[in-house]
Amino acid sequence: MLYSTHRGKTHSGISSASQYERICSIQEYQNGVALGEGIPALPTQPGLIVIGGPTATGKSRQALLLAQRLGSPLLNADSRQVYREFDIGTAKPTLAEQACWPHELIDLADPRETFTVAEFQQAAQVRIAQAHQQGQTPILVGGTGLYIQSITAGLGIPAVPPQPHLRAQLETWPAEIRYAWLQQLDPAAAQHIHPHDAVRTLRALEIIYTTGKTASSLRQAQPPQYPILMLGLHCPMPRLQARIAQRTAQMFQSGWIEEVKQLRERYGPDLPLLNTLGYAEISAYLEGRISEAELQPLIVQHTRQFAKRQMTWFRAMPGIQWLDCEAEDLPDQIEQRVKDWMADLPNTETTADDNRHRLADP
Repeated sequence: MLYSTHRGKTHSGISSASQYERICSIQEYQNGVALGEGIPALPTQPGLIVIGGPTATGKSRQALLLAQRLGSPLLNADSRQVYREFDIGTAKPTLAEQACWPHELIDLADPRETFTVAEFQQAAQVRIAQAHQQGQTPILVGGTGLYIQSITAGLGIPAVPPQPHLRAQLETWPAEIRYAWLQQLDPAAAQHIHPHDAVRTLRALEIIYTTGKTASSLRQAQPPQYPILMLGLHCPMPRLQARIAQRTAQMFQSGWIEEVKQLRERYGPDLPLLNTLGYAEISAYLEGRISEAELQPLIVQHTRQFAKRQMTWFRAMPGIQWLDCEAEDLPDQIEQRVKDWMADLPNTETTADDNRHRLADP
Protein backbone atom coordinates (compact mmCIF):
# COMPACT_ATOMS: atom_id res chain seq x y z
CA MET A 1 0.00 0.00 0.00
CA LEU A 2 1.43 3.36 -1.02
CA TYR A 3 0.16 5.54 1.79
CA SER A 4 1.36 5.64 5.36
CA THR A 5 -0.70 6.43 8.42
CA HIS A 6 2.38 6.95 10.62
CA ARG A 7 1.02 4.52 13.18
CA GLY A 8 3.43 4.00 16.03
CA LYS A 9 5.05 7.42 15.73
CA THR A 10 3.99 10.99 16.09
CA HIS A 11 4.60 14.26 14.35
CA SER A 12 2.96 17.66 14.41
CA GLY A 13 3.17 18.75 10.77
CA ILE A 14 0.56 21.16 9.45
CA SER A 15 -0.75 21.73 5.96
CA SER A 16 -1.81 25.37 5.76
CA ALA A 17 -2.09 28.59 7.73
CA SER A 18 -5.75 27.83 8.46
CA GLN A 19 -5.31 24.15 9.27
CA TYR A 20 -4.25 24.03 12.89
CA GLU A 21 -7.54 22.60 14.11
CA ARG A 22 -8.29 18.89 13.86
CA ILE A 23 -10.49 18.32 10.84
CA CYS A 24 -12.17 15.30 12.37
CA SER A 25 -11.32 13.13 15.32
CA ILE A 26 -9.77 9.69 15.04
CA GLN A 27 -12.76 8.24 16.89
CA GLU A 28 -15.19 9.81 14.42
CA TYR A 29 -13.29 8.26 11.54
CA GLN A 30 -13.27 4.86 13.21
CA ASN A 31 -17.02 5.15 13.66
CA GLY A 32 -17.44 5.86 9.97
CA VAL A 33 -18.29 9.52 10.41
CA ALA A 34 -16.31 11.85 8.14
CA LEU A 35 -16.56 15.60 7.72
CA GLY A 36 -18.19 15.18 4.31
CA GLU A 37 -21.03 12.98 5.55
CA GLY A 38 -24.44 14.25 4.53
CA ILE A 39 -23.17 15.79 1.29
CA PRO A 40 -24.68 13.97 -1.69
CA ALA A 41 -22.15 11.86 -3.55
CA LEU A 42 -21.17 13.36 -6.87
CA PRO A 43 -21.48 11.28 -10.02
CA THR A 44 -18.03 10.14 -11.07
CA GLN A 45 -16.39 9.33 -14.36
CA PRO A 46 -12.81 8.21 -13.90
CA GLY A 47 -10.48 11.14 -14.40
CA LEU A 48 -8.17 13.23 -12.24
CA ILE A 49 -8.73 16.34 -10.11
CA VAL A 50 -5.64 18.44 -9.36
CA ILE A 51 -5.40 21.04 -6.59
CA GLY A 52 -2.16 22.99 -6.90
CA GLY A 53 -0.69 26.39 -6.18
CA PRO A 54 1.96 28.00 -4.03
CA THR A 55 2.80 27.02 -0.48
CA ALA A 56 0.58 28.06 2.47
CA THR A 57 -2.63 28.40 0.43
CA GLY A 58 -4.47 25.59 2.19
CA LYS A 59 -4.35 23.06 -0.67
CA SER A 60 -4.15 20.02 1.60
CA ARG A 61 -7.18 21.02 3.65
CA GLN A 62 -9.36 21.65 0.61
CA ALA A 63 -8.22 18.43 -1.03
CA LEU A 64 -9.06 16.49 2.13
CA LEU A 65 -12.54 17.99 2.29
CA LEU A 66 -13.15 17.18 -1.38
CA ALA A 67 -11.79 13.64 -1.04
CA GLN A 68 -14.26 12.99 1.76
CA ARG A 69 -17.14 14.40 -0.28
CA LEU A 70 -16.28 12.33 -3.36
CA GLY A 71 -14.88 9.24 -1.65
CA SER A 72 -11.76 9.73 -3.76
CA PRO A 73 -8.17 8.58 -3.24
CA LEU A 74 -5.99 11.49 -2.09
CA LEU A 75 -2.52 11.57 -3.66
CA ASN A 76 0.42 13.73 -2.61
CA ALA A 77 2.35 15.83 -5.15
CA ASP A 78 4.94 17.43 -2.86
CA SER A 79 8.54 16.46 -3.57
CA ARG A 80 9.64 16.48 0.09
CA GLN A 81 6.63 14.75 1.62
CA VAL A 82 7.69 11.56 -0.16
CA TYR A 83 10.53 11.28 2.37
CA ARG A 84 10.00 9.64 5.74
CA GLU A 85 10.74 11.61 8.95
CA PHE A 86 10.66 15.01 7.22
CA ASP A 87 7.29 15.94 8.66
CA ILE A 88 6.85 19.34 10.27
CA GLY A 89 8.94 21.41 7.87
CA THR A 90 7.31 19.84 4.81
CA ALA A 91 3.78 20.45 6.12
CA LYS A 92 3.08 16.74 5.85
CA PRO A 93 -0.53 15.80 6.78
CA THR A 94 -0.95 15.41 10.52
CA LEU A 95 -1.97 12.22 12.28
CA ALA A 96 -5.46 13.67 12.69
CA GLU A 97 -5.72 14.43 8.98
CA GLN A 98 -4.44 10.99 8.06
CA ALA A 99 -6.98 9.47 10.44
CA CYS A 100 -9.73 11.37 8.62
CA TRP A 101 -8.71 10.04 5.23
CA PRO A 102 -5.80 7.99 3.84
CA HIS A 103 -3.09 10.17 2.33
CA GLU A 104 -1.15 8.31 -0.35
CA LEU A 105 2.25 8.82 -1.98
CA ILE A 106 3.79 10.14 1.23
CA ASP A 107 6.65 8.51 3.17
CA LEU A 108 7.78 6.49 0.16
CA ALA A 109 11.55 6.95 0.52
CA ASP A 110 14.30 6.86 3.10
CA PRO A 111 15.83 10.34 3.59
CA ARG A 112 19.20 8.99 2.44
CA GLU A 113 17.73 7.89 -0.89
CA THR A 114 17.10 9.97 -3.98
CA PHE A 115 13.47 9.74 -5.03
CA THR A 116 13.32 10.89 -8.64
CA VAL A 117 10.51 12.52 -10.58
CA ALA A 118 10.40 9.40 -12.76
CA GLU A 119 9.80 7.25 -9.66
CA PHE A 120 7.04 9.57 -8.50
CA GLN A 121 5.45 9.54 -11.94
CA GLN A 122 5.44 5.76 -12.04
CA ALA A 123 3.99 5.41 -8.53
CA ALA A 124 1.28 8.01 -9.23
CA GLN A 125 0.34 6.55 -12.61
CA VAL A 126 -0.03 3.08 -11.11
CA ARG A 127 -2.25 4.38 -8.30
CA ILE A 128 -4.38 6.47 -10.69
CA ALA A 129 -4.88 3.42 -12.92
CA GLN A 130 -5.95 1.37 -9.89
CA ALA A 131 -8.46 4.04 -8.92
CA HIS A 132 -9.88 4.17 -12.45
CA GLN A 133 -10.37 0.42 -12.43
CA GLN A 134 -12.53 0.93 -9.35
CA GLY A 135 -14.48 3.75 -10.99
CA GLN A 136 -12.85 6.41 -8.80
CA THR A 137 -11.51 9.86 -9.68
CA PRO A 138 -8.42 10.49 -7.53
CA ILE A 139 -7.31 13.91 -6.28
CA LEU A 140 -3.69 14.98 -6.77
CA VAL A 141 -2.62 17.78 -4.41
CA GLY A 142 0.64 19.61 -3.88
CA GLY A 143 2.90 22.47 -4.79
CA THR A 144 5.60 20.70 -6.81
CA GLY A 145 4.73 21.80 -10.31
CA LEU A 146 7.01 19.27 -11.99
CA TYR A 147 5.39 16.39 -10.10
CA ILE A 148 1.95 17.56 -11.18
CA GLN A 149 3.00 18.23 -14.77
CA SER A 150 4.64 14.81 -15.01
CA ILE A 151 1.14 13.38 -14.60
CA THR A 152 -1.15 15.91 -16.28
CA ALA A 153 1.07 16.40 -19.35
CA GLY A 154 2.52 12.89 -19.35
CA LEU A 155 6.08 14.21 -19.41
CA GLY A 156 8.73 11.82 -20.64
CA ILE A 157 11.00 11.92 -17.59
CA PRO A 158 14.62 10.89 -18.25
CA ALA A 159 15.13 7.41 -16.83
CA VAL A 160 18.53 8.17 -15.31
CA PRO A 161 19.22 6.16 -12.14
CA PRO A 162 21.22 7.78 -9.33
CA GLN A 163 24.96 7.92 -10.01
CA PRO A 164 26.70 7.63 -6.61
CA HIS A 165 30.24 8.21 -7.90
CA LEU A 166 29.24 11.24 -9.94
CA ARG A 167 27.32 12.65 -6.98
CA ALA A 168 30.31 12.13 -4.70
CA GLN A 169 32.46 14.13 -7.11
CA LEU A 170 29.87 16.90 -7.41
CA GLU A 171 29.44 17.08 -3.63
CA THR A 172 33.11 17.94 -3.18
CA TRP A 173 32.22 21.38 -4.53
CA PRO A 174 30.30 23.98 -2.46
CA ALA A 175 26.54 24.12 -3.01
CA GLU A 176 26.70 27.62 -4.44
CA ILE A 177 29.20 26.47 -7.09
CA ARG A 178 27.00 23.53 -8.06
CA TYR A 179 24.02 25.84 -8.40
CA ALA A 180 26.06 28.25 -10.55
CA TRP A 181 26.92 25.35 -12.85
CA LEU A 182 23.24 24.48 -13.12
CA GLN A 183 22.40 28.09 -14.01
CA GLN A 184 24.92 27.91 -16.84
CA LEU A 185 24.07 24.42 -18.09
CA ASP A 186 20.28 24.35 -17.62
CA PRO A 187 18.92 27.84 -16.87
CA ALA A 188 15.35 26.62 -17.34
CA ALA A 189 15.76 24.11 -14.52
CA ALA A 190 17.62 26.58 -12.31
CA GLN A 191 14.71 29.00 -12.56
CA HIS A 192 12.52 26.52 -10.69
CA ILE A 193 15.08 25.16 -8.21
CA HIS A 194 15.93 27.04 -5.03
CA PRO A 195 19.67 27.74 -4.57
CA HIS A 196 19.49 25.87 -1.25
CA ASP A 197 17.79 22.80 -2.78
CA ALA A 198 20.84 20.58 -3.01
CA VAL A 199 18.80 17.47 -3.84
CA ARG A 200 17.19 18.82 -7.00
CA THR A 201 20.35 20.69 -8.03
CA LEU A 202 22.38 17.49 -7.86
CA ARG A 203 19.71 15.58 -9.75
CA ALA A 204 19.60 18.12 -12.56
CA LEU A 205 23.39 18.09 -12.89
CA GLU A 206 23.38 14.29 -12.73
CA ILE A 207 21.08 14.12 -15.77
CA ILE A 208 23.22 16.59 -17.69
CA TYR A 209 26.53 14.85 -17.02
CA THR A 210 25.08 11.36 -17.58
CA THR A 211 23.20 12.03 -20.83
CA GLY A 212 24.88 15.16 -22.17
CA LYS A 213 21.46 16.79 -22.39
CA THR A 214 19.27 18.87 -20.09
CA ALA A 215 16.26 17.27 -18.49
CA SER A 216 13.89 19.62 -20.32
CA SER A 217 15.28 18.58 -23.71
CA LEU A 218 14.72 14.90 -22.89
CA ARG A 219 11.06 15.27 -21.98
CA GLN A 220 8.52 14.27 -24.60
CA ALA A 221 4.96 14.65 -23.40
CA GLN A 222 2.35 11.93 -23.85
CA PRO A 223 -0.85 13.38 -22.33
CA PRO A 224 -3.03 10.86 -20.48
CA GLN A 225 -6.27 9.63 -22.03
CA TYR A 226 -8.47 10.52 -19.05
CA PRO A 227 -10.09 13.92 -18.36
CA ILE A 228 -8.37 16.30 -15.94
CA LEU A 229 -9.72 19.19 -13.86
CA MET A 230 -7.00 21.62 -12.78
CA LEU A 231 -7.75 23.87 -9.80
CA GLY A 232 -5.29 26.35 -8.32
CA LEU A 233 -5.39 28.23 -5.01
CA HIS A 234 -3.76 31.62 -4.67
CA CYS A 235 -4.02 35.06 -3.08
CA PRO A 236 -2.14 38.38 -3.42
CA MET A 237 1.46 38.23 -2.20
CA PRO A 238 0.97 40.47 0.89
CA ARG A 239 -1.75 38.11 2.16
CA LEU A 240 0.26 35.07 1.19
CA GLN A 241 3.29 36.36 3.08
CA ALA A 242 1.14 36.79 6.18
CA ARG A 243 -0.07 33.20 5.81
CA ILE A 244 3.52 32.01 5.36
CA ALA A 245 4.60 33.85 8.52
CA GLN A 246 1.69 32.41 10.50
CA ARG A 247 2.37 28.88 9.30
CA THR A 248 6.10 29.17 9.96
CA ALA A 249 5.43 30.29 13.54
CA GLN A 250 3.08 27.33 14.02
CA MET A 251 5.72 24.95 12.68
CA PHE A 252 8.18 26.21 15.28
CA GLN A 253 5.57 25.79 18.00
CA SER A 254 5.02 22.23 16.77
CA GLY A 255 8.67 21.32 17.33
CA TRP A 256 10.40 21.97 14.02
CA ILE A 257 13.78 22.74 15.63
CA GLU A 258 13.66 19.49 17.59
CA GLU A 259 12.79 17.61 14.39
CA VAL A 260 15.89 19.04 12.69
CA LYS A 261 18.06 18.19 15.71
CA GLN A 262 16.88 14.56 15.59
CA LEU A 263 17.44 14.32 11.84
CA ARG A 264 20.97 15.72 12.19
CA GLU A 265 21.75 13.26 14.97
CA ARG A 266 20.39 10.32 12.99
CA TYR A 267 21.75 11.10 9.54
CA GLY A 268 24.48 13.68 10.08
CA PRO A 269 24.46 17.39 9.19
CA ASP A 270 25.49 16.74 5.57
CA LEU A 271 22.28 14.94 4.59
CA PRO A 272 21.19 16.70 1.35
CA LEU A 273 17.57 17.06 2.46
CA LEU A 274 18.78 19.09 5.44
CA ASN A 275 19.96 21.69 2.97
CA THR A 276 16.47 22.36 1.62
CA LEU A 277 14.09 25.21 2.45
CA GLY A 278 13.63 25.74 6.18
CA TYR A 279 15.84 22.84 7.23
CA ALA A 280 18.93 24.65 5.92
CA GLU A 281 18.13 27.80 7.93
CA ILE A 282 17.51 25.84 11.13
CA SER A 283 20.77 23.94 10.58
CA ALA A 284 22.55 27.27 10.22
CA TYR A 285 21.00 28.40 13.51
CA LEU A 286 22.02 25.19 15.29
CA GLU A 287 25.57 25.66 14.02
CA GLY A 288 25.66 29.26 15.28
CA ARG A 289 25.85 30.83 11.84
CA ILE A 290 22.64 32.86 12.32
CA SER A 291 20.90 34.11 15.45
CA GLU A 292 17.54 33.04 16.85
CA ALA A 293 16.17 36.49 16.00
CA GLU A 294 17.18 36.03 12.36
CA LEU A 295 15.86 32.50 11.98
CA GLN A 296 12.10 32.79 11.45
CA PRO A 297 12.23 35.99 9.37
CA LEU A 298 14.81 34.37 7.11
CA ILE A 299 12.65 31.28 6.58
CA VAL A 300 9.63 33.48 5.84
CA GLN A 301 11.67 35.47 3.34
CA HIS A 302 12.98 32.38 1.57
CA THR A 303 9.54 30.75 1.58
CA ARG A 304 8.01 33.86 0.02
CA GLN A 305 10.66 33.72 -2.71
CA PHE A 306 9.91 30.04 -3.20
CA ALA A 307 6.17 30.78 -3.48
CA LYS A 308 6.87 33.31 -6.24
CA ARG A 309 8.82 30.67 -8.17
CA GLN A 310 5.95 28.22 -7.68
CA MET A 311 3.51 30.75 -9.13
CA THR A 312 5.80 31.27 -12.12
CA TRP A 313 5.71 27.53 -12.77
CA PHE A 314 1.95 27.16 -12.31
CA ARG A 315 1.14 30.19 -14.47
CA ALA A 316 2.97 28.48 -17.32
CA MET A 317 0.70 25.43 -17.03
CA PRO A 318 -2.43 25.68 -19.21
CA GLY A 319 -5.93 25.06 -18.01
CA ILE A 320 -5.71 25.94 -14.30
CA GLN A 321 -8.88 27.47 -12.83
CA TRP A 322 -7.74 29.84 -10.08
CA LEU A 323 -9.63 30.36 -6.82
CA ASP A 324 -9.03 32.72 -3.90
CA CYS A 325 -7.65 30.56 -1.09
CA GLU A 326 -9.21 32.84 1.55
CA ALA A 327 -12.77 32.84 0.16
CA GLU A 328 -15.21 31.89 2.91
CA ASP A 329 -17.14 29.61 0.58
CA LEU A 330 -14.06 28.03 -0.99
CA PRO A 331 -15.15 24.39 -0.36
CA ASP A 332 -18.48 25.12 -2.05
CA GLN A 333 -16.73 26.84 -4.96
CA ILE A 334 -14.50 23.81 -5.44
CA GLU A 335 -17.43 21.41 -5.25
CA GLN A 336 -19.34 23.44 -7.84
CA ARG A 337 -16.35 23.45 -10.21
CA VAL A 338 -16.14 19.68 -9.85
CA LYS A 339 -19.86 19.24 -10.49
CA ASP A 340 -19.73 21.46 -13.57
CA TRP A 341 -16.69 19.58 -14.87
CA MET A 342 -18.28 16.18 -14.36
CA ALA A 343 -21.53 17.29 -15.95
CA ASP A 344 -19.62 18.44 -19.02
CA LEU A 345 -17.66 15.22 -19.49
CA PRO A 346 -18.42 13.35 -22.73
CA ASN A 347 -19.79 9.85 -22.52
CA THR A 348 -17.38 8.60 -25.17
CA GLU A 349 -13.82 7.61 -24.42
CA THR A 350 -11.57 10.64 -24.06
CA THR A 351 -8.70 10.88 -26.52
CA ALA A 352 -5.31 12.50 -26.03
CA ASP A 353 -6.34 15.30 -28.40
CA ASP A 354 -9.51 15.88 -26.36
CA ASN A 355 -7.41 16.07 -23.22
CA ARG A 356 -5.05 18.63 -24.68
CA HIS A 357 -8.04 20.76 -25.61
CA ARG A 358 -9.58 20.37 -22.16
CA LEU A 359 -6.34 21.41 -20.46
CA ALA A 360 -6.09 24.47 -22.65
CA ASP A 361 -9.73 25.48 -22.25
CA PRO A 362 -10.98 24.91 -18.69
